[in-house]
Amino acid sequence: MFKKVLIANRGEIALRIHRACQEMGIRTVAVHSTADTAAMHVRLADESVCIGPPSARDSYLNVPAILSAAAITGAEAIHPGYGFLSENANFAEMVEAHGLAFIGPTAAHIRMMGDKIAAKDAMRRLGVPLVPGSLGELATLEEARAVAEEVMYPVLIKAAAGGGGRGMKVAHDASEIEEAWRVARTESKAAFGNDAVYLEKYLDKPRHIELQVMADSYGNVVHFGERDCSLQRRHQKLVEEAGSPVLTTADRDALGAQVTRALKDLGYRNAGTLEFLWQDGQFCFIEMNTRLQVEHPVTEMVCGVDLVKQQLRVAAGEPLGYTQEDVRFHGHAIECRITAEDPDTFAPSPGRVTMYHAPGGLGVRVDSALYSGYSVPPNYDSLVAKLVVHAATRPEAIARMRRSLNEMVVEGIKTTLPLHRAIMEAPEFVAGDYTIHWLEKFVAGLRAD
Repeated sequence: MFKKVLIANRGEIALRIHRACQEMGIRTVAVHSTADTAAMHVRLADESVCIGPPSARDSYLNVPAILSAAAITGAEAIHPGYGFLSENANFAEMVEAHGLAFIGPTAAHIRMMGDKIAAKDAMRRLGVPLVPGSLGELATLEEARAVAEEVMYPVLIKAAAGGGGRGMKVAHDASEIEEAWRVARTESKAAFGNDAVYLEKYLDKPRHIELQVMADSYGNVVHFGERDCSLQRRHQKLVEEAGSPVLTTADRDALGAQVTRALKDLGYRNAGTLEFLWQDGQFCFIEMNTRLQVEHPVTEMVCGVDLVKQQLRVAAGEPLGYTQEDVRFHGHAIECRITAEDPDTFAPSPGRVTMYHAPGGLGVRVDSALYSGYSVPPNYDSLVAKLVVHAATRPEAIARMRRSLNEMVVEGIKTTLPLHRAIMEAPEFVAGDYTIHWLEKFVAGLRAD
């Protein structure tokens, strides 16, 4: 096992990785920008190295500075967390070229799954069902028109290198396809330096279901069940559940068997999440994230497994040490992503936290790097806390989340706590009767009131 790990990230995920390392007797190195000098992950790590000014480009995306920090501190491995460099295949290659372990998948698999067209092609060859659409990149507008007519409108034009909703546009009929094509390519080029796009059938009432997997270097692959991530605003997840209110145990087992078989054939290694759209009982693969997910805590709560520790063991060359039959699912878990944003306008709200109180009690977990007196910088993602609850049943988990949201105090900045309180009271959410389109309408209704 590693003796020292550098954490190439910040905020709650850096703290999350630090905690797993500490429990395993692994020393940690925190890297940070000048804006994060007083951050909690910096204060708690065994060592810290400043790698640049506040701009992420000059600090958390500064590969030479991160590799230099690993060299001068004697780190043996680098954990990228999520975001920043976590799905950068070139970074993974450079880490290993410098004699360090990259705590994640191989660069080849990161590169494959980072290209949505290549990922879909790989999954199609492995027998995983896809959303109807183009088999590859659309070279011309005429190709887009032809495929759209074949799968029937509405359709979605998507960036091959996309993520987070960027480079993604809907065409409801033939009169909108040219504009969707043009805007998607322009956004994709600006955001990812790549204007390649493809087309999928736009589903009108899908759920967003994802499956958490873990694989070692010896061909062993297991899944840890599904997460329902359908509560999204502008393709950004706000609330996640494990398991999904609409899936049966048979659904989970069938999807899990299909996915683990495919990843075994692919020779995949470490943690990964396969994302699907589910509608009318059918699963359609949309993408794979080759990293730890923001919402991984709900899986940990229902399975009783520490996914970060599993990542560390696999990266160190250890076998999983268990089979699918050893994985058990208990109860229900819900996660609310608390962001430093105005709950009405979603405008960023950085600033000094004058008071912070985390909720507690049985089955309550808060992943956060906040503390009273901490100043949330304006330079990075607005996520400041993940509130997670676990209970024996979904109704009990909802009741526990309501109580926990009411206990939580964050003063000095605006947060989305009021929105989450409203979601937990919504009849559609309580009934589990929602799709990926529901939250946008719900938020619009709150504004109208």
